[in-house]
Amino acid sequence: MNNNILKGLALASVSALTLAGCAAAPAEPSAEPVDFKACMVSDQGGFDDGSFNEEAYNGLKKAIAVLGVQSAEAQSQSDADFQPNVDAMVSEGCNIIVPVGFALGAATDVASAANPDVMFAPVDTALSNADFSPKYVDNVKPLLFDTAEAAFLAGYVAAATTQTGKVATFGGMAFPSVTIFMDGFKQGVAYYNEAKGTSVEVLGAEGDDQSKWAMTGDFADVSKGKTTSENFIKQGADIILPVAGPVGLGAGQAALEAEGVYVIGVDTDWYLAPKFDEFKSLILTSIQKNMSVAVFETIEAALNDTFTGGEDIYVGTLANKGVGIAAAHDVAWAAGLADEVAALEAAIIAGDVDVVSSY
Repeated sequence: MNNNILKGLALASVSALTLAGCAAAPAEPSAEPVDFKACMVSDQGGFDDGSFNEEAYNGLKKAIAVLGVQSAEAQSQSDADFQPNVDAMVSEGCNIIVPVGFALGAATDVASAANPDVMFAPVDTALSNADFSPKYVDNVKPLLFDTAEAAFLAGYVAAATTQTGKVATFGGMAFPSVTIFMDGFKQGVAYYNEAKGTSVEVLGAEGDDQSKWAMTGDFADVSKGKTTSENFIKQGADIILPVAGPVGLGAGQAALEAEGVYVIGVDTDWYLAPKFDEFKSLILTSIQKNMSVAVFETIEAALNDTFTGGEDIYVGTLANKGVGIAAAHDVAWAAGLADEVAALEAAIIAGDVDVVSSY
């Protein structure tokens, strides 16, 4: 990942804080207990959101079960909770703390500076200096994901599937970790249009100014997701990509009340998540971030004294399987589309197709 991407992640983190309640993680270890404590702080939505927070939380639960680590956790309910929750994990005596979400970047920056002996592995955010240049700290290892690559594939699938020639996307808030999905999706649609001579439109992400892209304003109000999706459907969109955590439930609800409208999941394979069962038959694919793997492996490295921070940042890509898209489930893809997507994925990995992130 280049410095421009890190700079973009850091720039927005200085203006964002969001989510409280501390409790011991419930997983029962099957491994012998070890004298090491791994902890996590959620972003808005909580650890049962069926999406971003839950996927990261699964990595902690695996570490508890497989490695025998002790644990503690804090679920955030408002932006006032971020710093207190991170600080509470420090007070719990945690050896490594995993703050989940771009909005926890500022809290991580403060806590890591005050506690150089504690390891931090923030998900979806890097630290920044006063001039917004990347800030590398020995006890901080950001876990980042080049989601644009996977979203590019989903955009291609959407463009190949739409019957109206219009697809749509919206986010919760204009964080780089949100707009990267929308940007990659838009590029994938454009690539399909160029390859096939079509003119599929992407509603909600018009123009290059990402601050003007469609946002609901939070990651909690499902009704906003439904209203936004209904407006897109009225404009002719028949495939919707919501990048807003639990707010995406609203997109599914709107699709259920429409005819021939599909939804694309984010972070995990929504088809397999019980939270989205109500509209699972309308899930075209999902853009996956394998956060649980990155979280588990980072905790394991910390336990084994091989944790590396500073400039050694983890970046999930198609090549290392840190990101990807789910295969077709109930919604059948067009004949040959799966093969086209596999070939496109290989071309992205090989560098023959360039996926650019503009933040």
